[in-house]
Amino acid sequence: MEGWSGIGSTVSESDMRVVVATVVHDPEDARIRHRQIESLLAAGDEVVYVAPFGAIDETVPSGHRDGLRIRPVRRAAGRHRLGAFIDARRVLAEESRTADLTVLHDPELTLLDRWVFGPILFDVHEDLVAQMEDKPWIPRPLRWLGRSVARWVESRALRRMPVVLAEESYRERLGDHPVVRNTPVVPDSVVPSTPGRVVHLGRLSTGRGADLLVAVAERLPEGVVLDLYGPVDSGLDLYTDDEVETLRLHGSIPNPLALKAIAGAAAGLALLRDRPNYRHSVPTKVLEYMAHGIPVIATPLPEVRRLLEDNNAGLIVPFDDPQAVVEAISALDRDGLRERCVQNGRRLVRDRFDWRQDAATLRRFYASVAAS
Repeated sequence: MEGWSGIGSTVSESDMRVVVATVVHDPEDARIRHRQIESLLAAGDEVVYVAPFGAIDETVPSGHRDGLRIRPVRRAAGRHRLGAFIDARRVLAEESRTADLTVLHDPELTLLDRWVFGPILFDVHEDLVAQMEDKPWIPRPLRWLGRSVARWVESRALRRMPVVLAEESYRERLGDHPVVRNTPVVPDSVVPSTPGRVVHLGRLSTGRGADLLVAVAERLPEGVVLDLYGPVDSGLDLYTDDEVETLRLHGSIPNPLALKAIAGAAAGLALLRDRPNYRHSVPTKVLEYMAHGIPVIATPLPEVRRLLEDNNAGLIVPFDDPQAVVEAISALDRDGLRERCVQNGRRLVRDRFDWRQDAATLRRFYASVAAS
């Protein structure tokens, strides 16, 4: 399906019934639940959400409302992996019979296409092949096998169904498919950024600099704390609040609540390491910080560095240098730097990275695939 051009086809304006499925992602995943599904509901579409609610301490989605129906399945993890796919196969076969479109958010689910009725769309969240290098549960000597399997799954999906990409950079390897970016909804007004509290949004893992965040917290001056909002990768040993008084772990909370919680923060951190899966992307948290008027401090991944430096919208620090992060936090309090970062960042995301632009692309593409 490379080069699929349905995005330019005649688009049906009628409401759709869309099945959205994942057995891997958190049911509160920001891209799935709080961007795409919310946009479909706002457009008047009906959504059946197939997701592992009971597996991640969730029984109903936040903001449950008319038009959204939940079909819980097991999560594809550990000994439940096979059971999750059996669940998903059964539910997809049932729900797709009366759906206009089925959207699959996991590469693994594309293998169930023969049990899905009607049009199917595969949403590529990440570079699956590059991601194999950041999977601690895969022994290093076997990662070549993981990459081979990932390439086969991707190649199979590309031949069998339309694909939408989360990043422009994925086109280099996967082809010229439509892109629906992970962009934030830019609020009309924000709480002013003030000193005293630094924040980090998103999953905590080694590749995302979890240990570096702890090292930053240990070096913060008196009166400054670091709040972490996001799940911790299994097997990752982080300090508790009692061990480092300047570090507060809040765990996984829905994206809208996390965005409210970070309001007014002195700085937002994005300290990802130089891994293949991150090298050509801009983390969504960087855009979310800017949208909410929070100065960004980030490591020099090429796309992030270009974005922040070209627009004077944040500060770049070296990889694996917690002291440089602490110094950057202090630098924001001098010479009006905080205000410049806030103003430039807000202007940048409002002009180029507002989800409302991408939501329109999403709806048109979904409708064109459903009509094909």
